[in-house]
Amino acid sequence: MEVHFSAEIERQLNEIAAKTGRGADELVQDVIAGYVNELGVQEMLDGRYDDLKSGRVNPVDGEAFFEQLGQREEERSKHSPR
Repeated sequence: MEVHFSAEIERQLNEIAAKTGRGADELVQDVIAGYVNELGVQEMLDGRYDDLKSGRVNPVDGEAFFEQLGQREEERSKHSPR
């Protein structure tokens, strides 16, 4: 694949590459990989939001969840051999 940048972007990219000691192509690949990953996360979050709004899943009360988690941990520590 070939990608074309404006002269200014290419200058900035080469400057960053020189400062970091990495190749410009490696920097571009890292940036694109991060962006693609971010898009995947955003898609997942959008899907979860749609599930909540439509009622397919019910929200969990955060404080109640952590309280229950603490109680389970206490129970485990009482029953675990020392």
